[in-house]
Amino acid sequence: MCAHFNTSMTNTGDDTEQSDEVGSISRLRGRKTHRTRALTKNHPRSIALAYALLAPSLFGVVTFLLLPIIVVIWLSLFRWDLLGPLHYVGLANWRSVLTDPNFANSLIVTAVFVAIVVPTQTMLGLLIATMLARQLPGTGVFRTLYVLPWICAPLAIAVLWRWLLAPTDGAFSMVLRHRIEWLSDPSLALPVVSAVVVWTNVGYVSLSFLAGLLSIPEDINAAARTDGADAWQRFWRITLPMLRPTMFFVLVTGIVSTAQVFDTVYALTDGGPKSRTDLVAHRIYAEAFGSAAIGRASVMAVLLFVVLFGVTVVQHLYFQRRISYELT
Repeated sequence: MCAHFNTSMTNTGDDTEQSDEVGSISRLRGRKTHRTRALTKNHPRSIALAYALLAPSLFGVVTFLLLPIIVVIWLSLFRWDLLGPLHYVGLANWRSVLTDPNFANSLIVTAVFVAIVVPTQTMLGLLIATMLARQLPGTGVFRTLYVLPWICAPLAIAVLWRWLLAPTDGAFSMVLRHRIEWLSDPSLALPVVSAVVVWTNVGYVSLSFLAGLLSIPEDINAAARTDGADAWQRFWRITLPMLRPTMFFVLVTGIVSTAQVFDTVYALTDGGPKSRTDLVAHRIYAEAFGSAAIGRASVMAVLLFVVLFGVTVVQHLYFQRRISYELT
């Protein structure tokens, strides 16, 4: 009887303590909710301050992002030569562009160009970042040297490479002692332009990967070495999975920026030879300022935006399921 009585008293005491804890948590939550409501109700200045701080960013987004998109979509419905009045033509510009073989060729050339540049600069950037991540003498100097082409003006880089690739007095032709039409040969023009763009961007890509590599905790690699994992296993099972956020950033920015390359193509080949380097960005420029067809150029710009937006969404959905810092 005593044991039963003691057990009952113990259970009753435990229930009382649990009830007290639940009550304390409820009161604490109630106080927090009441405090939040009081701050919202009694301090409207804080809300006004928040909107005031967001105003410059919102103004920039609306002015330099949303408004240009709306204007370009609106111009795609008109025929305009930059000088005369606007003439509403409805979807005529869209039908004209979608059935234009020159625009179809530009899409194909741009797709091939992106397929060459983005994987190449991504793999080279990762390789360079892996070497620069080692704490060796002189790595700081090499980090700076690799980034220098990226911080220079693309037009200046293109002019420099145009001189190096000159068929008669260019540096490459003089070293090889053979005349090569690097930029005039239809079979060489696109690969050469792609190589110039890769050379320009690889420093930025390697810098991005270097930041991701340096953020990986060294304890994880040390534990893997203790467990007997070799360098390749550590890279494949630890480094690459933890670089997925960086990989997503590099691929998205790489595809978007490469698909919009204009100045390098304009300075090196101007879309030639035989439209082999006529990227969509160059085609938009030719339509807008060469043919004074602002409506058609606007349609091409909208289509390029839709394609890049769709590619970005697909990449986001793909990496969203795989980006994780948990090792399995």
